[in-house]
Amino acid sequence: MAPSIIHLPNGQTLTVTPVFGGIRFKANDLNTHHNAFPPGWTIVINSEDEDDDAKHRLTSTHSDPDATPRAELPPSQERRPHLHRYRRPTLRNDHMFISSISNPSSHDFRPPTSPTRQIAMMLWATLWWYFHQPRPPPHLTTAASAQTPEEGRPKGEWRVHINREGIFKGKHLLPKLERMGIVATEDSTVGVDPGDGVTNAGMGWSHMFISQRTFWQLDPRIYLFTLTPTQSNSPYPSISPSPSRSGSPSRPSSNLSTTIDSSSNSAAAAQIGRSSTPPGPFTSSSHLPTFYPPPPTQYIFSPAGVRHPIRPKPPRQGEVVYTRWIPSLGQYLSFRVASLSKQPCAYSGPTSTVNPPPDSVLGPSTRESLRAGTTGGPSLSEPIIPTLRGLSLAPPQQTQQPGDNSNETCHMTDVELLHKWMNTPRVAHSWGETGPLSHQEAFLTSSLTSRHSFPLIGLFDGQPFGFFEIYWVKEDRLAPLLGGDGCSGDFDRGLHVLVGEQEFRGSHRVKVWLSALVHYAWLADLRTASVVLEPRVDNVKLKQYCEEVGFHKEREVSFPHKQSNLMRIRRETWTAPAL
Repeated sequence: MAPSIIHLPNGQTLTVTPVFGGIRFKANDLNTHHNAFPPGWTIVINSEDEDDDAKHRLTSTHSDPDATPRAELPPSQERRPHLHRYRRPTLRNDHMFISSISNPSSHDFRPPTSPTRQIAMMLWATLWWYFHQPRPPPHLTTAASAQTPEEGRPKGEWRVHINREGIFKGKHLLPKLERMGIVATEDSTVGVDPGDGVTNAGMGWSHMFISQRTFWQLDPRIYLFTLTPTQSNSPYPSISPSPSRSGSPSRPSSNLSTTIDSSSNSAAAAQIGRSSTPPGPFTSSSHLPTFYPPPPTQYIFSPAGVRHPIRPKPPRQGEVVYTRWIPSLGQYLSFRVASLSKQPCAYSGPTSTVNPPPDSVLGPSTRESLRAGTTGGPSLSEPIIPTLRGLSLAPPQQTQQPGDNSNETCHMTDVELLHKWMNTPRVAHSWGETGPLSHQEAFLTSSLTSRHSFPLIGLFDGQPFGFFEIYWVKEDRLAPLLGGDGCSGDFDRGLHVLVGEQEFRGSHRVKVWLSALVHYAWLADLRTASVVLEPRVDNVKLKQYCEEVGFHKEREVSFPHKQSNLMRIRRETWTAPAL
């Protein structure tokens, strides 16, 4: 296994390296203010196989009806597990635990307020790496299926076992992780051991696991947060990462005597001719997880008389709602809420190439604030001081060659993007929203003021490529066409999709962004049971793309303006987004 780099949704990167006895995870951005991880940790991961004799006995027992049933074999002939070092994922035979943690110096960072949350964060990042590995064959080999051809054998979920070893040996740690949803067990009994599995390791919490399907439905905001820098003698400034929130009061630092306020941040954004944007989904000036559970359900009636739950307010204009590294493309995919701003929306999320902005981008006061400190202190370009790029205040710098229009969309407002895309013949054939700039502005205004949907702009590495709408089915015009037989649940969602940029078309990219939109719907509300699309019946290609992602055609529905295929994907049949 060669060293590899993993990219987390919040822009952090980790280096994964095989070491003696395990695998080492090392944070690459410890010298930045918003590093989320300790310097590193080591896991032990093994795979369990049956030995050749056990496999032979399983086969012969199945073929000979007079043979001793497997459950009745004497102890000397029972299945003997054979552990070997991890080479590649197996469907259900991998076991792992965190064996050691390297904590950062207490001189620079405070100890975590909740060590359990820090361990959960490391376990989540480890599983992020594990479930990005090539998926093992899905077929199960059992006593009953030993003679069945492999393609005809039953299928099982891909899962990894979390052993009660290493740092997981504590009496209360695994129960806490189970309540946080990151591990599970099939044993739902209280158990008869008063020590809750401590005195008898075979009971209680010794058989924990997590499946691929469950992992991808865990919201990263539950687990990802940042370590808190110390307030004295620290090179890490205590400032707010968001231009809309001021930093908390703190004692002056000996290495940074001036803090950056929100006005200087806004000035920096204004100087580059872009609108300031709300913080991303992982931004937290308190260094705490940013996930909040949904409130209790309350019901109201829509203007059309449909009883439905009160919907949460959508994210703000320009706010990034989803970010994920796509290994097969080598790019970050993001979705942000569309905006009516007269300035291009600044993209502050991660990209595949991170280039700090030059000094010319920053205002004089901001530049001097960053450089202030002890005599001969570090400059802006040195890694010990975070740049505006690292603080998510400025967009990545685009270098455009003469005659190169690949970055043209980065300098357009969302209304201009819609005007360009909607007037493309290919898009106009499906959407029918051609017209002048004022028409697209009215279209976007209507979408932003809808009470049951909101618009999104899709981006690859910060470059806009498409327009999408995500809506609640219960209040949509689709709902009456589904009838009153429970075809639309209270929290079912639907999608409208549009790819405007020619260079971002293609079957693989469709699988990536379409499965990501479904993934976002699952994460946005755990009560969402299905997602639907209703492409026109003559859009055969989109129907095929939907089926490749996991949608199935439920039936056809007749709108006043079109005949559509009703494509649906259910949470219970969804496994993972396209990687």
